[in-house]
Amino acid sequence: MSIPRPVAGIVLVCSLWAQPDVQDWKPLFDGKSLQGWKESGFARQPSVKVEAGSIVLPYGEPLTGITRTEPFPRINYELRFDAMRVKGGDFFASLTFPVGESYCTWVTGGWGGDIVGISSIDGWDASDNETRSYYYFDTNRWYAFRLKVTGERILAWIDNRPVVNLKIEGRSLSLRPGEIKLSAPLGFASYNTTGALRKIEYRRLR
Repeated sequence: MSIPRPVAGIVLVCSLWAQPDVQDWKPLFDGKSLQGWKESGFARQPSVKVEAGSIVLPYGEPLTGITRTEPFPRINYELRFDAMRVKGGDFFASLTFPVGESYCTWVTGGWGGDIVGISSIDGWDASDNETRSYYYFDTNRWYAFRLKVTGERILAWIDNRPVVNLKIEGRSLSLRPGEIKLSAPLGFASYNTTGALRKIEYRRLR
């Protein structure tokens, strides 16, 4: 049975409007090279490798990282990636990201390996502010991370489990003092730990 023309037109228009919401994730890693990235240049940083479709951040003394070299939104975006702790006991894929004119770092398994949170909020590290939570990470297992940044909130999930929901109005957002500033505007870092990254994607929010 054929669909009447007016209804068919409505179906077509709706599908066209829905399509960008499904297909708007854009890759930030081609699976083969560091195109669009550079080594962060931390002191005594070892060389970053691309192996088997993933970026490997080798065990550093203490930091290893990569920093984005191409433009990236400062607000109203989502970013998702897979990460794995390969060796070591501290953070393996901490993400430094823009929030308007400021920057923060989403710490993934810091301070001994199991603390997750945002540094820094009102001058307090992730280990000492209200975004702190505990998450046990198995070695050699991939985890799915997702970050959402709007003008009102920072939200984050690990394997679809909510771990951060921070209202940012009236808050002071900043990076920890020290070398982590080399990760800005967007970058990943590991600390005395080997980490791996893959499937790095982002999309703008309307």
